Amino acid sequence: MGRNRGVVNRAVLGAVGIALLLTGSWLAVTDRHLADRLPSWWPSAGTGTVLLDGDRLARLRGEGWWTPAVIAAAIGLTVLFALCALGSFSRGPTRHLALPSPRCTVRPQALAEALTARVAALPGIARGRARVLPRRGRRLELDLRVWLEPDTSPDAVLPALRAVTAEAGTAAAPYTAHTRVRLSAASHRTPRVR
Repeated sequence: MGRNRGVVNRAVLGAVGIALLLTGSWLAVTDRHLADRLPSWWPSAGTGTVLLDGDRLARLRGEGWWTPAVIAAAIGLTVLFALCALGSFSRGPTRHLALPSPRCTVRPQALAEALTARVAALPGIARGRARVLPRRGRRLELDLRVWLEPDTSPDAVLPALRAVTAEAGTAAAPYTAHTRVRLSAASHRTPRVR
């Protein structure tokens, strides 16, 4: 679903871009300085003409179909752009990761939640947060943000973190996991009484 939406978005943007490019090119080269250098088959407007003059616009407004057509086109374009905007703001990756077993998939968010729980359960770690980002070519990026408990050194936790990330890489078997770990110390704040 997400991949099809991306293809449709690119196709629509490409078509709009080509239409705008052609229209802009046509308008740019119909300048009288460039019109003499164009081939004879190139469509050109006369000097001093506009795309839609006042008389022609008045005739179109007099037609019975003009006003409903303009309103329908404006509503249709507004709805289309609103749907595209809402679709682009969806949170997180929506696709499922295929596992080696037939018809088995896992959501990247579920994998991230499991990894977060495993990291938070390690000794010396106050809390953790994990993100799993699918990339092209069966590649996963695992981003770990880990807060160490006070008086815990990073050397004490790194072997356990390596084991957990290796386990996550094995769990995402057909995918190659690339892990980035950021360590921070939990604050030594003491509660204040007023």
